[in-house]
Order: sequence, then structure tokens, then C-alpha cells
Amino acid sequence: MNSHVQLEHHRGVLVVRLTGELDHHAADFVRMDLDEAILRKQVEHLVLNLKDLQFMDSSGLGVILGRYKLIRGKGGKMVICDANPPVKRLLEMSGLLKIMPLYEDESAALSDLEVAL
Repeated sequence: MNSHVQLEHHRGVLVVRLTGELDHHAADFVRMDLDEAILRKQVEHLVLNLKDLQFMDSSGLGVILGRYKLIRGKGGKMVICDANPPVKRLLEMSGLLKIMPLYEDESAALSDLEVAL
């Protein structure tokens, strides 16, 4: 199964919904899609919705960390929401949740960034 990326813009916030798997096979494609969207649009903050992500490996963690650095370099904030238990555990073990908040759902994440839909 491949990873699919759905992108949505809301007033300077890029909402990224990942489905499928974010592993070494999909990492480069996801990285390119996100970098293009971040650099092309006026993206200040990023919400990463992992609700439909079934699997992620260390390559996926690298994609997330790299986009975090890109957004932070632009003075923005990146948050994660809706991670299932195995993905959440990987995020916790990697230490990423120490630098990025995890929210129950997308509306809570957007609310924290003060973006109403």
C-alpha cells in the first residue's frame, strides 16, 4: 500500500492528511509533495493529520522532522493530530512529541493555531 497525500490550505495553514503507509518507498514522494506545497504557497503553519495512516517507519519520521525544521525556519508552528496507537507510540519513542504537540482531532489542532474553518 502506498501513501497518499491530501493537501488543504486555510489562511496560512497547510493541512496535510496522510493515508496508507509512510515508509521508505513513499517517503521521497511525500517529502516532495509537502516541500512543494510549503514553498509555493504562503504557508505559515502545518497540521499533520495521521488519522488514516496505518504504518510509518523511520523514513516517515525523517519526513516529519524535516518538514518541522522547514516550517520552524519560516517562523511557523507544526502540529500533529489523530494518530492511531501504533503511530502515536512511534512518535513518542522518537521524541517528536516533545517538540510538536499532538491533538485528538483536526479541529482541535486548527483551534490551537487560531484558524477557524
